[in-house]
Amino acid sequence: MKELLIALAGNQNCGKTTLFNALTGSNQHVGNFPGVTVEKKEGTIRGEKGMSVVDLPGIYSLSPYTSEEVVTRDFILNAHPDVIINIVDATNIERNLYLSLQLMELERPMVIALNMMDEVVRSGNHIDVKKLSQQLQVPVIPISAARRDGLDDLLDAVKAAAAHPTMANLDFCKGAVHRAIHSIMHIIEDHTQQQEVPKRFAASRLVEGDALIAQRLAIHESDLHIIEHIVQQMEEELDTDREAAMADMRYSFIEALVSQCVHKQRETLEQERSQKLDRWLTHKYLGIPIFLGIMLLVFYLTFVPIGGTLQTLLEGAIDSGIEWLDGMLSVWQVSDWLHDLLINGVCAGVGSVLSFLPLIVTLFFFLSLLEDSGYMARVAYIMDKALRKIGLSGKSFVPMLIGFGCSVPAIMATRTLSSERDRKMTIILTPFMSCSAKLPIYGMITAAFFSDSSALVMLAVYVLGIVVAILSGLLLKKTLFTGNPVPFVMELPAYRIPNAQSVLLHMWEKAKDFLHRAFTIIFTATIVIWFLQSYDFSFHAVSDASESMLAGIGSLLSPIFAPLGFGDWRATSALITGVTAKESVVSTLSILTGAGSDAGLSAALMTMFTPVSAFAFLCFTVLYMPCVAAFAATRRELGSFWQALATVLFQTGVAYIVAFLVYQIGSVLL
Repeated sequence: MKELLIALAGNQNCGKTTLFNALTGSNQHVGNFPGVTVEKKEGTIRGEKGMSVVDLPGIYSLSPYTSEEVVTRDFILNAHPDVIINIVDATNIERNLYLSLQLMELERPMVIALNMMDEVVRSGNHIDVKKLSQQLQVPVIPISAARRDGLDDLLDAVKAAAAHPTMANLDFCKGAVHRAIHSIMHIIEDHTQQQEVPKRFAASRLVEGDALIAQRLAIHESDLHIIEHIVQQMEEELDTDREAAMADMRYSFIEALVSQCVHKQRETLEQERSQKLDRWLTHKYLGIPIFLGIMLLVFYLTFVPIGGTLQTLLEGAIDSGIEWLDGMLSVWQVSDWLHDLLINGVCAGVGSVLSFLPLIVTLFFFLSLLEDSGYMARVAYIMDKALRKIGLSGKSFVPMLIGFGCSVPAIMATRTLSSERDRKMTIILTPFMSCSAKLPIYGMITAAFFSDSSALVMLAVYVLGIVVAILSGLLLKKTLFTGNPVPFVMELPAYRIPNAQSVLLHMWEKAKDFLHRAFTIIFTATIVIWFLQSYDFSFHAVSDASESMLAGIGSLLSPIFAPLGFGDWRATSALITGVTAKESVVSTLSILTGAGSDAGLSAALMTMFTPVSAFAFLCFTVLYMPCVAAFAATRRELGSFWQALATVLFQTGVAYIVAFLVYQIGSVLL
């Protein structure tokens, strides 16, 4: 039996990811579409043999304004999915159906999943699903992805559509638009057959002036002139531009359809609740203070009662495991160098990093709650005003939010920005956001110096990254990137109770990524660090690490960092290894200080830093160049090694200046 390929398409915030998770569970993996760095999720449907689903980027139309829109339509045109599941938000059906009409033009079997029907019913509203299906000529299945209602009916409809593929033959255009589309269809018919592009879709796109479709069809110059003449006649007759004419035509059909099929008595309870909450959460003056207060609570719960307690338990388990292994290696009479490598190298390095896993999982549990509830969209909205002052729009805050998880996908996410100027500025500023890989460093320093005020210190560190990004943006706006940002339009979804499965999957993805780094990059780095601190340049074993190769390298660079308060060669060496992965800073210091436990590491750090220099060290690690993976992503996105190098030098220079000011001013005041 042929494996079915299903494409999941829909607007942003329509519940697409919730449906994808409900269909696939953990049977999914994340990658990039071939040739581009737009992320995609693929998975196999649980309980079904030979059914795979691809979660396409959330979009509002198939116009080629963003990379997600191009990726979605190219995937459907080139990969030829057996069925498209178009997920539609039933509480906002009029806007969602705009994309549905465009998807129908792609001439693939399609099923509409009418999501959030439970909210529609609960509010006393009604949608005539049968009539809607008849009018659109495609199956329409009412579901609630969050409650897993209607999923069996949806899968049955998908199987039926794949077994007996029929495409909607819906011609809803009229008047001048109708004449323009059908005239162009006759001109391009041969081209569409050769390129296997649906004729109606191609004609509609050419009416809207889509250069990518014209290029793909290889239309002759003479035919392009005829097409432009047809479009000009349409514009003159309707007294409007080409894009507005197409939009008016689609929305006229949608309005008539909705008036027949949707009976709305009131807003849904979720929408009414959202309007009340947004009076405070998106308030002109209170919005940002409330956001900071929420993040302070998140950090407190992460570092004290929940994450801190779990970390203490895991530390005890890791210490017990290392003690047991130490004893067994002695019993087995393993050679001294191997014993030292395993205990003081691998276990000290990897073990010290692993102990911070509870902090990462706990933090992302709360961040997932905020994201799935719809609050993070409000954060982007309230940050729009601040970002506009530095020449960016609120849309740039979306990659920056992703940057709190990892700089690599955040840098990739800048492809969603339509302005090249905005995209480059965002790439430069996004690494200032504190990624999850730096959490072990924060945990290490706060445990040693700021245990009584860990939540405040964490909030200060995160706010520092945002403030520095804003100030750096102001500098770039007045020098390299003059001009105005693009307009920012963003839908604010209704506040909803987060889906437990989505939150748990998000936590698992972060934990899996952290464990993968711990046992690959950091594992390798600990072995290299152990070797460099155990041998001198003549490859003789040294009894004192200060005589080692690593000490020599670190000592060479340590004078540079002396004005920042951390001129110790061990701190310098840790910063160097942190370029491979930020967690390596912790593992390096654990090895170099010979700390057998987290308590031992804290004691050792107190001999290397003062509270002021420790905070300056924190500031530097927040802001200096990201890991090599992020550098590679920057180079790929900017298309130039030298531009990427200039970017990381700028970031490291800013980090140096900030840490210098913190240490020098802090030393005077304290």
